[in-house]
Amino acid sequence: MRLGIFAKTFAGSDPGTVLAASKAAGFACVQYNMACSGLSAMPDALSAQDVAAVSAARKASGVAIAAVSGTYNMIHPDPAVRAKGLARLEVLLRNAAAMGTAMVTLCTGTRDAEDQWRHHHDNGSSEAWSDLMVEMDKACALAEPLGIKLGIEPELANVVNTAARARLLLDTLQSPALAVVLDPANLFEVATPADQRDLLSRSVDLLADRTLMAHAKDRDASGGFATAGKGVVDFPHFLGRLRAAGFDGDLVTHGLAAEEAAGVAGYLGRVLADL
Repeated sequence: MRLGIFAKTFAGSDPGTVLAASKAAGFACVQYNMACSGLSAMPDALSAQDVAAVSAARKASGVAIAAVSGTYNMIHPDPAVRAKGLARLEVLLRNAAAMGTAMVTLCTGTRDAEDQWRHHHDNGSSEAWSDLMVEMDKACALAEPLGIKLGIEPELANVVNTAARARLLLDTLQSPALAVVLDPANLFEVATPADQRDLLSRSVDLLADRTLMAHAKDRDASGGFATAGKGVVDFPHFLGRLRAAGFDGDLVTHGLAAEEAAGVAGYLGRVLADL
């Protein structure tokens, strides 16, 4: 597994600075965010210079672009907001290959109109699911001819909130563009060690055939997020199950401060070495 980090962990508004910092901290790849180019995370347009700068920084640093973040609220209650998000996603999809990546990551969304990462009681409704199927089908139609993967991530606050829901989405749409990003800390808040390991095992088994990236952040004992290796997530178990299932994709950490990055790279590297 190749170790990576969210590029936005590091300060900087040009890709060269951010990728150099990622390499110095011990990472071989990043999940890039256009904010690291001094742009909106979901820009309305990208110039040839914007795209070339990312590619040049990738080549100069030797740090690969594992994916580009393309998250917008895919089930926002306002269809006009969804349409604007889809148009911006298309911008990223059409430029992803030139930046050096074959994946753009998504947010399956929430009915919360203000925060795409906040739970809403209507997320479990049939209407929310139907809206997601329509929106995701549009995204797949854009991605498929370009050969770009769409990374979907089970996330408790979103409409795809379990591995089972992710599996249902994959089986319903049956698009070759869809891939899974699996983050153990997004699958539970508080669980006993035994229950956590069981949940992670079942999630890996259910999604292994479509999992192209794993994320590494942690949970503290009260259910809040924590830096990988400083919480309760059993990373040896999670990564061991991934490896046993044949996963050899990128392991990308996030939810940490820049000054913690080198330590996290060391921790995750040791876990992988011990497997």
